[in-house]
Amino acid sequence: MTSLLELKQHLKLFYSRYDTYLIPVLKFAFALATFLTVNSQIGFMEKASGPAVSLLLALLCAFLPVNLIAVFGALLICLHGFSLSIEVFAMAAGLLFVMYALYFRVAPGYGYVLVMTPLAFFLNIPYAVPLIMGLLGGPVCAVPVACGTVIYYLVVYMKNNTAMLTNPESEEVVSRLSYFVENVLNNKTMLLTILVFAVTVMIVYTIRRMSVDYAWYLAIGIGAVVNIVLFLAGSLVMGVHIGILPLVLGTLVSLLIAVMVEFFVFSLDYSRTEYTQFEDDEYYYYVKAVPKMSIAIPEKKVKKISSGGRNQRRRR
Repeated sequence: MTSLLELKQHLKLFYSRYDTYLIPVLKFAFALATFLTVNSQIGFMEKASGPAVSLLLALLCAFLPVNLIAVFGALLICLHGFSLSIEVFAMAAGLLFVMYALYFRVAPGYGYVLVMTPLAFFLNIPYAVPLIMGLLGGPVCAVPVACGTVIYYLVVYMKNNTAMLTNPESEEVVSRLSYFVENVLNNKTMLLTILVFAVTVMIVYTIRRMSVDYAWYLAIGIGAVVNIVLFLAGSLVMGVHIGILPLVLGTLVSLLIAVMVEFFVFSLDYSRTEYTQFEDDEYYYYVKAVPKMSIAIPEKKVKKISSGGRNQRRRR
């Protein structure tokens, strides 16, 4: 535990000292991972799917707000949809426009959540998103999480139905439109995922704000259980297939990731909990204070021994 606390302190000091350089580097890596993932999944337009395009866009995003990573990612999706057909482009652009309008209206400060959610799906750790957002954010995070989930299913739909979407026959236009609506907007698995993630975010947020010992760990544990139970119950009610083993294993891995986030961001020391009370003219206040775990990092002192001092000691 001591070594982990020392590592945490070193990371905090390193970040505070070099944050001017680290933030652009992190945004660059985040943007590059996003654009490379989109192009690897649905790289239908060759000119836009090259690594040079992803690299240039990531360099640009390194010095721009995080929300523009989501905007450029949406533009890439639309360009690849245009390569399939004009109908796919129109439907994808319309859907993304509505979602982004809702996002920028409700939760514009969580652009990293919007981008992180589909990436978590592709990394097979999607259940970590609601747990972490319940700890670090609040109920409003359910909006970017939902939008990111829709983006993931949109990309998967475009990837798995390329042959049907590129059919040039005019009589297939209506069937493409209806197929898009049925498999994207009315996708029961997607709707169930959005609902479960929203409930999990709210439950984790509510529990971690409670004035009880180890509230953060309780929130993570209960949130993981709620995630599993709601997916299983929802699969029965809505008639969708949910793999039990991937669900349980994915939730356990997500639980471990959330515990790591809790340690490096919060790590409260409940053994040193203090209680105090005070009053004013109208209220009497009872305060519970729980300090964060911290450890003093020993400073390394380098003692210089001059050659002249050694020569003097030898002469004596």
